[in-house]
Amino acid sequence: MARKDQLGRYGEDCAAAYLGAAGYRVIARNWRCPDGEVDLIVERDEQVVFVEVKTRSSASFGHPFEAITAKKLARMRRLAGLWCSQAEVWPNRIRVDAVAVIAERGREPVIEHLRGVF
Repeated sequence: MARKDQLGRYGEDCAAAYLGAAGYRVIARNWRCPDGEVDLIVERDEQVVFVEVKTRSSASFGHPFEAITAKKLARMRRLAGLWCSQAEVWPNRIRVDAVAVIAERGREPVIEHLRGVF
């Protein structure tokens, strides 16, 4: 596995643990369809949340949130509808969140969670 892929997987693991500790239940990880992928799908309080996770080894080249474009958020919204249709789950509320993980070698990861980014 390439270093970039390992870092991304580590970030998703950190995000899943962080959200779990915050009371979310992970429904799916790395859900894929022909239109794209959702890193994490979680639920809490009868709300299904579709989570984009961005991980960097440092903020030297910008904050991880800077890599989440309007185009990516629009795709996430479309994927949320596709997942609901395929899973035949029709929650009262859905939301798209973003989680940034900065995982510097030898340090505890820094995790930030933005709710309702789209």
